[in-house]
Amino acid sequence: MTGAELISPEFMDALQREAFDYFVYEANPLNGLIADKTQAGWPASIAAVGFALSSYPVAVERGFMTRANAVHRTLATLRFFHGSVQSRDADATGYKGFYYHFLDMNDGKRAWNCELSTIDTALLLAGMLTAAQYFSGDGADDCEIRELADTLYRRADWNWAQNGAPTVTLGWKSRSGFLRYRWQGYNEGLLIYLLGLGSPTHPLPVESYPQWTATYQSRKVYDQEFLYAGPLFTHQFPHVWVDFRGIQDEYMRGKRSDYFDNSRRATHVHRQHAIANPDRFSGYGENAWGFTASDGPGPATYRIKGERRRFFGYRARGAPVGPDDGSLAPWAVAASLPFAPEIVAPALRYFEALKLREGNPYGFKATFNATIGERSHPPQLWVSPFHFGINQGPIVLMIENFRTGLIWSLMRRCPHLVVGLDRAGFTGGWLGARKTGRPV
Repeated sequence: MTGAELISPEFMDALQREAFDYFVYEANPLNGLIADKTQAGWPASIAAVGFALSSYPVAVERGFMTRANAVHRTLATLRFFHGSVQSRDADATGYKGFYYHFLDMNDGKRAWNCELSTIDTALLLAGMLTAAQYFSGDGADDCEIRELADTLYRRADWNWAQNGAPTVTLGWKSRSGFLRYRWQGYNEGLLIYLLGLGSPTHPLPVESYPQWTATYQSRKVYDQEFLYAGPLFTHQFPHVWVDFRGIQDEYMRGKRSDYFDNSRRATHVHRQHAIANPDRFSGYGENAWGFTASDGPGPATYRIKGERRRFFGYRARGAPVGPDDGSLAPWAVAASLPFAPEIVAPALRYFEALKLREGNPYGFKATFNATIGERSHPPQLWVSPFHFGINQGPIVLMIENFRTGLIWSLMRRCPHLVVGLDRAGFTGGWLGARKTGRPV
């Protein structure tokens, strides 16, 4: 039985609609900024803005938002970033075409002494490029969307972000300079390299990509051999925009696999880890899994059933190598729907039976934890009190990719992404069809 037969269209509609509503109500419509999470006074996340820009086309197609409203929101966002301050000043919005991780919701200035983030900028730019592909009409608004998105993409100086070495740095701060670490090892940084390689103004050199893939580590876990990265989001975020089915770079040609299949294997590993449950956390099972970066009930340490248990707050949890504290993220399971619907759909139905959407305006809450709930009598699930923008977007977008492939089809037509894939050495599949003029 396929995932499509196990999960109803009505259920998928509800999951997408509720997740999308986050971008409607946790937003500043004047500048398009999206709150990082639902806690009062919290700043905007530029990554959440990227997910919002990508979600507006889905909302239009699904009837969640009018096209006129989507155009208005998109233009407000692009105009803000285009006009925002780009300088070395500590309270600027960005520098060298990149943007700070968190911005004040009202004035758009840097918040919390945070870093200028290469990955969050990549997620933001991916949203802008999605908008440019979707709003393809001849009207003035559509033309302005395309012009602004292209200008903002071209402004990012990927060579500067290398800081004199082949690979890309994680980020930069106005006073202390570049962060110590670089994008190495398989992770969501794949999107950075593809967008950087595709730039027509400040492209990454071709040799940066094999320098990055040389740091990959393949593992065999629960009888699945795959490129290892612990949290599920690292196996999902690039796939929101890039259809990796059947296309391969040199590394994947050597493995006779592709990145889509790699994410499928990772999804199965997460489920197998929950079934094995080596640390004996409560609530894990064949339909209760999903380890990723998300909220948690800590930081705290308690003795539960005679065993000392440490709980974390927001943390990038992973499988099979932790950290692991009994916290599971339903959103990360939903975002795996294209990879493994046969195991994702039953898990979503189980989360529904746990009433994890009940009373929540934006669908499934970010995280739940049954182990810490055993401190109560009777035991009661701990459920995160918050929703997060970077959780909501993948629900909307990956469910849509599963249903219609909308975002994948839009981005297959994005010339900058196609150039990036070509310069990274990807061949086959829809890329091959594109070169021969066949429909993609």
